[in-house]
Amino acid sequence: MPSLKEVRNRINSVRSTQQITKAMKMVAAAKLRKAQDNILQMRPYSERLQGILSNLIANTEEQAVNPFAEERPIQNVLVVVVTSDRGLCGGFNANIVKAVNSLVENKYSEQQRKGQVTYLCVGRKGRDAFKRRNAKINEEFTEIFHGLSFAKVRQAAEFVMQGFVDKHFDVVEVVYNEFKNVATQIVRTSQFLPLAAAPTQAKQQVANNTDYLYEPNRAEIMADLLPKSLKIQFYKAVLESNASEQGARMTAMDKATENAGELLKELRLTYNRTRQAAITKEILEIVGGAEALSNG
Repeated sequence: MPSLKEVRNRINSVRSTQQITKAMKMVAAAKLRKAQDNILQMRPYSERLQGILSNLIANTEEQAVNPFAEERPIQNVLVVVVTSDRGLCGGFNANIVKAVNSLVENKYSEQQRKGQVTYLCVGRKGRDAFKRRNAKINEEFTEIFHGLSFAKVRQAAEFVMQGFVDKHFDVVEVVYNEFKNVATQIVRTSQFLPLAAAPTQAKQQVANNTDYLYEPNRAEIMADLLPKSLKIQFYKAVLESNASEQGARMTAMDKATENAGELLKELRLTYNRTRQAAITKEILEIVGGAEALSNG
């Protein structure tokens, strides 16, 4: 049985840890409100912009000259891994790494054997995980969540887009956590480039829904809207990940605080039992000494 001093030290240690996890939960909750507002405001804009772009593509015969829709034999693959810069958020980062490994093994195993799969890491945890696996990291953006803004994310998006246009990559996949609610994050894998062509029936339906007047002309509008839309989609994925991270950290710290409370109950019970045993032992020693004196 541990001594009273050992149990007291452990109680103080667990109590300090509980205070830390409770404070981290409150910080994550404050950050979550802002991150959740950002992604809820971004979703309608992103969806509307994507709808306009789909209508333009469905109504144009110039798709063949679209540099971001060029499909070519898949040789070089870029996987964009969106994780967090910090830990203590449960399985948030581990789930992304697992999804990336599954994607590469099931879809790009041949390119992986040839060493033609590279990674762009948004977030320090993803970079560290793939460095430990000796994976080829093409580029990293590890401070993007510190003062997260469209300007920071745009640099990463432009790097990916330019690499595709220059034929450094034949396909780009993005793996990130989509925010659903505080307790639930959904791992999403989406093909960022090349732009997937819509089915003929879907194109016809979109084309019949809306028609636009173009000024100055359709080609210039496409040339301006398409890169912007891609950057917005990339930014949306990062915002989804940021909100998911704060939700996952808040949930993890809440659970850690509860576990610390349960552990404190057990430690206090152990402390009381140990103290009672020590008192009983002292009483027995006193009684035994008194009996020995009386018999003497």
